[in-house]
Amino acid sequence: MPTAMRPWSPEPLAPDARLVMPECGFEIVAGRVVDVSPSHEPHGSQHSKLSALLEAYCAPGYNAASDMLTRAGPREDFAPDGSIYPIARDPGGGRQLEELAFEVVATESLAHASVKAASLILRGVRRVFVIDVERRRALEWSSATDGWQILGADAAIEDPLLVAPLAVRDLVSAGSADDAVARALFAKRNPVVEAALERRHADGLTRGRAEGRAEGRAEAVIAVLAARGLVPSPDQREQILATHDPEVLAQWLADVAICTSVGALLDRGT
Repeated sequence: MPTAMRPWSPEPLAPDARLVMPECGFEIVAGRVVDVSPSHEPHGSQHSKLSALLEAYCAPGYNAASDMLTRAGPREDFAPDGSIYPIARDPGGGRQLEELAFEVVATESLAHASVKAASLILRGVRRVFVIDVERRRALEWSSATDGWQILGADAAIEDPLLVAPLAVRDLVSAGSADDAVARALFAKRNPVVEAALERRHADGLTRGRAEGRAEGRAEAVIAVLAARGLVPSPDQREQILATHDPEVLAQWLADVAICTSVGALLDRGT
């Protein structure tokens, strides 16, 4: 019987019932002690991006975690690279089991990830994903086929635990996760983002009102000049309409009724 298909005990151990010492650098997978080695650059960089994305896309009422140990079986205690689990505590006092789990792997370690994925699904985790660093692809574990299904490059992960669909291209990209994180923060109406948008909107309205007043004064100057038979040349008209300085416009409005020429009036504003 495959390791992941061993019958679960009548009373499952809590997800945070430890079989290994936290922070010791080891996991137990399928009854074997596994050394958790530090990552090289591509894996470590992708792990960082995954953490940022899960934190940003995590829905209210849930928490995102990195490298959090989960008691997946009687002889299994290992940590997915990323996970999302309910904030509410289990009635027994510990944390609840994660609902989404993510692994960042190199292509050659996909088989090892398969053992962990099957164990997590058997334990009750709803969905398990893998990010294949070398091939820049994402896969989801299928209980129906007992194997991985490749997600299309244009696909997106949709789930009630995510505030917005998480695009596969953002999940596997080697570039910055900033744009994807920004989309998630906007979707969840993050208060800092909302405040910044409100300030920008208010600033735009203020500038718009000021510019509107300036344009009205500039047009008034041109109208008075025309009424007096002093028609500005195209360049002079453009200069007047392009002026937004309130002091200059006030000076022109004060002198437009008595100036001897358009040029003389404009000289008063320099």
